[in-house]
Amino acid sequence: MATPSKRSFRLTGADGGPLRGDVTSAGGERPVVVLCHGLKGFKDWGFFPYLAERLARSGFSVVSFNFSGAGVGEDNETFDELERFAHNTYTNELRDLYTVLDAVTNGALGLRTTDYGLLGHSMGGGIAVLRAAQDERVRALVTWAAVARFGRLIAPLTEQLRRTGKAQILNQRTGQQLPLKRDILDDLDAHGDTTLNVVRAAGSVRAPWLIVHGTADESVPWGDGRDLHRAASDKTDLFLVDGAGHTFGAQHPWSGSNPALEQVVRRTLDWFASHLA
Repeated sequence: MATPSKRSFRLTGADGGPLRGDVTSAGGERPVVVLCHGLKGFKDWGFFPYLAERLARSGFSVVSFNFSGAGVGEDNETFDELERFAHNTYTNELRDLYTVLDAVTNGALGLRTTDYGLLGHSMGGGIAVLRAAQDERVRALVTWAAVARFGRLIAPLTEQLRRTGKAQILNQRTGQQLPLKRDILDDLDAHGDTTLNVVRAAGSVRAPWLIVHGTADESVPWGDGRDLHRAASDKTDLFLVDGAGHTFGAQHPWSGSNPALEQVVRRTLDWFASHLA
């Protein structure tokens, strides 16, 4: 198989600013997998480039991107778009994902496909579930440590956001205090029981779905994976990784794989090979 290469692209995000991404592929007509990062994550965080490379070497074209409100700027590493991060919403992330998927199928990214697989981590997992529930072109879904309820992610900040309209959330890796405005809370208030209800959406996912969760997840308890599995169809498998945390032992900067992450990557590759290739 040819060696995969990576090329960058730029689209317009839901906030009107740039939406930056990459296509990793060995070329030709291949099944496409789209990767969605989580809150305070980005397309080049930790395991994402490694995962993209592994998928590409297994015969897939891989699309990874930064949500428009990710906060990471031109160097794809530094949180220097803080105003965009502050005003990010779940609905904007759904719109961003739609923009990327539209570009996948209309040829704007140089790919030839009418359907695809989705993989999302953490908050990106919830976003992927919402999209898969609405989109018949999603032929396979994998979620890693996905949230079943978006409110969990901002719960410690909810009171302050309601009272002052702003708050800060710590990026533990860099020590930065990242600003949040109440846009994300207003979005959840308005749509949390409808278009942003991840558990309800889980019941509408028709694509084969692999739910992966670590039993020692310190950010999103593994019970969220159990709840999604209970709500989903019989085409869904729950894979619990004993003792694994929220990132399955991966770190940023990337310091290499580990046994827990390798379990997850292998199951993911097998799932897409069975249901998408």
